[in-house]
Amino acid sequence: MGIAVLILGASGSGKSTSLRNFKTGEVSIFNVASKPLPFKGSGKLATINQPTYDQIRAGLKSAKAKALVIDDSQYLMVFEEFDRAKEAGYGKFTDIAQNFYKLVQAAIKETGPDTIVYFLHHTDVDETGRIKAKTVGKMIDSHLTLEGLFPIVLLAGTDGTSYWFDTQSDGYTTAKSPMGMFEKRIENNLKMVDTTIREYWGLADNKAKKEANNETTH
Repeated sequence: MGIAVLILGASGSGKSTSLRNFKTGEVSIFNVASKPLPFKGSGKLATINQPTYDQIRAGLKSAKAKALVIDDSQYLMVFEEFDRAKEAGYGKFTDIAQNFYKLVQAAIKETGPDTIVYFLHHTDVDETGRIKAKTVGKMIDSHLTLEGLFPIVLLAGTDGTSYWFDTQSDGYTTAKSPMGMFEKRIENNLKMVDTTIREYWGLADNKAKKEANNETTH
């Protein structure tokens, strides 16, 4: 089983830019909105543009990289809502929630133990002023508390000059992370985040042990 991590942030808060330090072969990106990544050298990173749910799930299973990114994942829900806009009734919203839920489950259950899948996702503000994951309306929220599916939720922020990730809630966000994994505010560097998670949960050690076991059995 792999690990799914949610990276929340408003447009322009640095979510996609946080990929800048990954090297070729270290990450595979599912670019849902097919937008150019905002840093030099991004064309060298393995990318599938405008993938469907089926293509993403297939890619999760076949990717050689151990860090996988679904960029602007909320658009999977948005595009499905637009495609089904003429359908009457609320059943379609249950379907939209279920399809996204199944993808998160696939990211966990259909990947290896040293795989981390990052969902880069836009934010919304609820009626209480709390910052949360964006969906396509209250009908979805009644079926799915998105952040509850992830053990780690980071919130991207910027003041126009600096960019960061908040790793814990201040009472008005849904950010969270395991005790002692991160400082409360860290650089928006997803490569560093990936390395930290692997060290915290021993994923790098598990990979090394697996490779060593393979060598001794051949």
